[in-house]
Amino acid sequence: MRKVRINNEITAPVVRVVDAEGGMLGIMAISDALKIAYDRGLDLVEVAPQANPPVCRVIDFGKYQYEQHKREKQQRKQQHQTQLKEIRLKIVTDTHDLDFKARHARQFLLEGNKVKVTVLFRGREITHKEFGEQILQQFWQRLEDVAKFDQPIREEGRTMTMILAPDKEKIKKYHKLMQQQSNDEQD
Repeated sequence: MRKVRINNEITAPVVRVVDAEGGMLGIMAISDALKIAYDRGLDLVEVAPQANPPVCRVIDFGKYQYEQHKREKQQRKQQHQTQLKEIRLKIVTDTHDLDFKARHARQFLLEGNKVKVTVLFRGREITHKEFGEQILQQFWQRLEDVAKFDQPIREEGRTMTMILAPDKEKIKKYHKLMQQQSNDEQD
């Protein structure tokens, strides 16, 4: 939390004053604003120092700190940490297994996470990299209605990877389509 100036720490000669409920008291000299705050038994807190003139609020400083802390905590709670989930495949992965893993990847994408899809090459499989590309293309085709490429297909040693990210526009369309289908089934 940034350092907030209160009462005599405020250096601006003229300030815009707001009361505790948010009502505008007007633009006045700092001495007049301090007098109003002292008369009410409250503090003068500089809430927007970058404004011209700076905005000060007549409020109990302890209450102001509590509100700020509460607001910051709420903002942290609402932030979503995107994670990178990994799905591992082999070039011999069957279509049913591919469908199953694609459903999991779809769920990760709908939750807002990125998905790293890795094809592992074992032994002589490394000589048939085209099979790895085919598997990744098939996987992409199952998810292209909710995802976009964050990183296209590329080789990394004995693996081939691609990273998919959720595409918000496609996900909105997907949700509308799912809702429409559920409405059609109910009718």
